[in-house]
Parts: sequence; structure tokens; C-alpha cells
Amino acid sequence: MRWPWVLLAIALACGLLFVLKGYQLFQATMVLAYAIALLGLNMLTGYNGQISLGHGAFFALGAYAAGILMEHAGAPYWATVPAAAVVCLAVGYLFGRPALKLEGLYLALATFALGVAMPQLLKYKHLEAWTGGVQGIVLIKPDAPFGLPLTQDQWLYVFALGVTVVMFLIAHNLLSSGTGRAMRAIRDHAMAAEAMGVDNRHYKSMTFGVSAAFTGVGGALSAIAVQFVSPDSFTLFLSISLLVGIVVGGVGTLWGAFFGAIFIMFVPNLAEQVSKAAPWAVYGVVLIAIMFAMPGGVMGLLNKLRARA
Repeated sequence: MRWPWVLLAIALACGLLFVLKGYQLFQATMVLAYAIALLGLNMLTGYNGQISLGHGAFFALGAYAAGILMEHAGAPYWATVPAAAVVCLAVGYLFGRPALKLEGLYLALATFALGVAMPQLLKYKHLEAWTGGVQGIVLIKPDAPFGLPLTQDQWLYVFALGVTVVMFLIAHNLLSSGTGRAMRAIRDHAMAAEAMGVDNRHYKSMTFGVSAAFTGVGGALSAIAVQFVSPDSFTLFLSISLLVGIVVGGVGTLWGAFFGAIFIMFVPNLAEQVSKAAPWAVYGVVLIAIMFAMPGGVMGLLNKLRARA
């Protein structure tokens, strides 16, 4: 029953290619990049129960992996996306393995420290030859291949849409498998899951790594779209925004990532248009209103409406 809606959503997304232009296409591409990152964080928090306040660090790591490969290794843009996923998968797994001893707020504080430290690490003088230091790295937006009659913005949107479809299919298949059931079992009751034979250490580390890989893919797409990466672009506020995005969209849902990405992309800009003197006050009021109106996020509200219908 869901596949017709999925195909309709893909068709509408493809239709935007001919409706949006210029900066609007850039915004749509960034929404797709944020949606992939939110999907990764939702797998960790919504489906496995681990709280992260530092996923902006993996977003930055994916962006810099793409930037360094394109700038210093001459790698094609499309190859940097899986490379960013592999790099973030390894770093996420290595970080998640020792963090298994931490749970709840303690794990959140550990990831918080990672998010705070990442911008400073990117500015480290011994890494400036690769990261560009505070100056960052300037990238070139790719042209459409095979002589396709598409502008750079149009092709990048098509490329990001294709990557998004692939990543959501991977997430859907993973969460529908025995691995996904084990992840949810650990979230609901870790002790009972271990008593039933679930290897908690393995699944928690694996989930952290996969979550970081998804977030890194989103970061790589954003770097290619923005054409620039710098440490100051990945502050702690990015990590908080990602966490806000999964709450607004709906914790423990796949489709909620899109609604959360739309919130991250557009609400701060709308708040600044409403009040240039106090945009974050408007942002806070909007966020509070959404939480009162939709405590389960956008997907929670849609599920309630569907149940009533």
C-alpha cells in the first residue's frame, strides 16, 4: 500500500526539476542532503535509543572528505559520496565502540564533546595543508554528464535525488530486516534483548557507524552543493539543528526526515524575515508551537489523522 505513495513522491520530486530554478534548486538539494543526515541520526536515536548531540561532527567529516578528495586527489564528485560514507562509517564505529559503556545523558555528553571539538580540529595547524584551515576549501560545481541539457543546479539536484532514493531504500531494507528488529529491541529493553540472544555491543556499535555514514553522505552532498567547506560552517548549532529536525519530523520514522529537513532549511530564514532584530526568538516560538500542536512530530500527526480516517 505504501509503494504507490513512494512512487508519487518521487514523481513530484522529479517534477520540481522543471518548476524550481537557481537558488530554489539549491535549497531543494540542501533539503535532500539534510534529509539523509536526519535519516542517519533517526536510525541511532529513534530506532536504537542512543542520544547524540554531536552528529554535526560527522556531517562536517563527510563534507571535508568530499572536499579533500576533490581538491587534493582530483577525485570525481560522484566518487566522493561513497568515500565519505566509508570514512564516517569507520570513525563512527570506532567512536561508538568505546562509548558503549555510556548510556543516556552520558553518551549525549560524549557526543556533545565531539561536536564541540570538531571545528577546532579542522583548524589545527598541522592539518591546514589538507583542510585549508580557517580559509576552508573552495569546490567546483559539476556539469551535467553525457551532454545532458541540464544546468549545473539541475544536474546536482538530480544527482542528490538519486542518492537520496538509494539511501532511503538501504535504510528501509535495513530496518525491515532482523538487524532492524534487533536495533528496536535494544531501544525498547536492552536487558531483555540480550537475554534473547541479541549482541548489544555489536548492534550498538554498528548502528552508530551506519548512522555516521548516512550523516557523512549528507555532508558530502552539502559540500558539493555549497561549493565551499570551512570549520565555521559546522558549529555545535548544526548538531542541535539535526536533533531538532528528527523531533519535528517524527522520532523513529523514515518519512519524518523530509519534514525535519524542510524545517531546518526554511524556518530559520522565515524567522529572520519576520524579525531581523530577534530571529531566534521567532524560531523558538515556532518550535514551541510545533511541539504543542504535534508532540509526535509531523509524522505522528499524520499517523493520527490516518487512524481517525
